[in-house]
Amino acid sequence: ISLCINFGILFTFKYFNFINESIYYFLENLGLRWTIPNLDILLPVGISFYTFQAVSYTIEIYQGTIKTERNLGIYALFVSFFPQLVAGPIERAQNLLPQFRKKHNLNISNISSGFKQMLWGYFMKVVIADRVAIYVNSVYNNVDSHNGTTFIIATVFFAIQIYCDFAGYSNIAIGAARIMGFNLMENFNRPYFA
Repeated sequence: ISLCINFGILFTFKYFNFINESIYYFLENLGLRWTIPNLDILLPVGISFYTFQAVSYTIEIYQGTIKTERNLGIYALFVSFFPQLVAGPIERAQNLLPQFRKKHNLNISNISSGFKQMLWGYFMKVVIADRVAIYVNSVYNNVDSHNGTTFIIATVFFAIQIYCDFAGYSNIAIGAARIMGFNLMENFNRPYFA
């Protein structure tokens, strides 16, 4: 039931209008009418993250690796922990839930290392990924003016851009959480070799 509810919410917010329009145009080509209107709703920020965080919790409950969280506030903190909200990392409930029950004191070591990790994340995102994207976009937006070698270089740069984009966001999230005394998994370690 939990999986159906979570994926149903994600489907409603992200995919209903797309599928509804696809059905409309398909049936229109067959001479049939489709009268279900599109939903006029705002997409909640982080809806995919909320969904996958809740689904990972459900799976861990099903597998027996954790017990059901009875405190709604702690569960809500787990599902919506803001450092992870935009780009993850998706954290295992068995790692993050117990941290919400602990008392967290400001620690200069955590603040320092968290700040450094956030700076590294910003560097990866703003200096590397965003700069490489300028070249990649210039090549892919003008395909007629480039040759095969240029496309190979642009494709390699695109892989670097994607890596630095997501790794940068993950480092920012992990660093922000560490500043507050939380330890998130380093989950972006050599993804192209996984």
